[in-house]
Amino acid sequence: MDLRLHTSSLPHDDPDAALAFYRDVLGFEVRQDVGRGRTRWITLCPAGRPDTALLLAPAAAGAQVTDAERGRVLEMMAKGTWGLIVLATGDLDAAFARVQAAGAEVVQEPAPRAGGVRECAVRDPAGNLVRIREVPGGGGGTGRRGP
Repeated sequence: MDLRLHTSSLPHDDPDAALAFYRDVLGFEVRQDVGRGRTRWITLCPAGRPDTALLLAPAAAGAQVTDAERGRVLEMMAKGTWGLIVLATGDLDAAFARVQAAGAEVVQEPAPRAGGVRECAVRDPAGNLVRIREVPGGGGGTGRRGP
């Protein structure tokens, strides 16, 4: 069987803030931005990697979601316990400097982890945990380099 990851999804509660983080800070490229106001589905791809996408979706959207469920999801997002994504880069220190300079909430500064890999962790504007792992040879997951 030949499978590969095509699209992964994270919730947002403010599409403009999410877009600014993933596009302007991490360097992702916008492929689609559908909807209006705060109810937008935004598809982004790491720079130069159009075959892998990140879908930023409105948190707990849909008629089938009750108000109580929506409240629990938003509460978990605010605590940073709902969404998670792991990105890869060849230069963790540069990626960390970029997200830190943009004001992202730092959860973990670059440090070695089990298995000998180095990674850091920050929260995106919705509270989702974004881990950035150093991978020899890159990975392209943090997008463009530099300011």
